[in-house]
Amino acid sequence: MSTESVNSLKSSKYIYDITKFTHLDYPNHLSCIFWLSGCNMRCDFCYNKDIVFAKEGRYSFKDALDFLSTRKNLLDAVVLSGGEASSYELREFCREIKELGFFIKLDTNGTNYLHIKELMELGLLDYVALDYKAPEYKFTQITHSNRYDAFSKTLNLLISSDTPFEVRTTLHADLLNSDDINFILSDLQERGYNQTYYIQEFVETQNSIGSLQKPSNSFDKSQLSSTFPIVWR
Repeated sequence: MSTESVNSLKSSKYIYDITKFTHLDYPNHLSCIFWLSGCNMRCDFCYNKDIVFAKEGRYSFKDALDFLSTRKNLLDAVVLSGGEASSYELREFCREIKELGFFIKLDTNGTNYLHIKELMELGLLDYVALDYKAPEYKFTQITHSNRYDAFSKTLNLLISSDTPFEVRTTLHADLLNSDDINFILSDLQERGYNQTYYIQEFVETQNSIGSLQKPSNSFDKSQLSSTFPIVWR
């Protein structure tokens, strides 16, 4: 990439917002979160509606790096989230984050396979949180996208790699039932996944893309069967 292109990328305001401190979003690390604008999905349960539909943000990559330079020895990691952070060309940005001495966690829906693969091969990702939105047969219905195959490739890539990662699913009981979650668990087992699987229960908000309310259906956790740990968040 040319110097001009790098400078243009650094000055464009792709970051919607910055959370300056969190101890919850990256296990065992004090972090900040860079929320990148836009997403290639429209998940009904997503509560980041403003970020997903944003055309631009408030901060540039340069602004973010300037902020990080003031947080040395105060924070030890950066979370790249969104929206869908992997929609952007993040290679040079991540390199500069690493040069400042920070770990990097990527929150992703896994659909930008080549971008994620490049970052992993360059050793720029220290942790990945991959959203398994729904079984293939409900994927388009819930995400309003046709990107299951790309997600599937990224999942296989992570399972075969040395990059620490987790798989997580947001649960709204009117969208996913115990059969659906068991299908996901079975699929993960068949692929060789043996880490903890996280289920995030939907929190009612007026800002979800699908304007979802509290689920009318109940979810029976006792029906789930897995060879690896399940943790509810």
